[in-house]
Amino acid sequence: MKQNTHNRLLAFCLLCCGVAAAPALVSCEQDDYDKGQGEYSLMQADFVEAHSNHAKNIDYVVTDDGDSLLITTAYTARWISTPDSIYRAILYYNKVNGGRSAEVISLSRSLTASMHAPSYFKKGGIKTDPIHMESLWIGRNRRYLNLSMLLMVGKNSNDSATHTLGIVADTVITHADGKRTGCLRLYHDQGKVPEYYSQRTYLSVPIRGITVDSLRLTVNTYNDGIVSKTLPLIP
Repeated sequence: MKQNTHNRLLAFCLLCCGVAAAPALVSCEQDDYDKGQGEYSLMQADFVEAHSNHAKNIDYVVTDDGDSLLITTAYTARWISTPDSIYRAILYYNKVNGGRSAEVISLSRSLTASMHAPSYFKKGGIKTDPIHMESLWIGRNRRYLNLSMLLMVGKNSNDSATHTLGIVADTVITHADGKRTGCLRLYHDQGKVPEYYSQRTYLSVPIRGITVDSLRLTVNTYNDGIVSKTLPLIP
């Protein structure tokens, strides 16, 4: 195989996500809730794009399976700070009204990181502190690459210590059959956070508009060292 020197992935916007130290890694602000019982009675969980209306309430969501669901009771939280915006979130809910609506049990904001060119990290370098990798998948609607991981966390006297997560877009490999693989790396800076116990964290990477055939993510792990996983982007 040969490397394509023109990296099409680098045209995407750059964003580095900071992660607060324990105990608030996945959902920095989590509101109390009452458990409702919908007509389907069984709680579901989905990654969603949640829409805020003019009053900064979530009024509908679109799941990674492509289902659009109205929220039965307008939902708000401190992290919903901008009207008429889309937020990446994890929704626990009951389906009601014949499956057309969602009765919210819990809605937590999910971490999202776009891709950075390697040159973005020129000042501090690309940090690849280890994590415990659980799973990697692409949603059915092909809008996000999702990573489930365990970060090692703990408390100390330095309350400002934080993890920093991001995605490095390295290159695009063109294979002999003409198919192309976008090669990514997980940027992870432990940031002087103590490594006492593990905390599950989810990271979503927007991939809408990427035209490669597959994505390969390389991650430094505690148990297995450098691990790469490739997922097809075009079915």
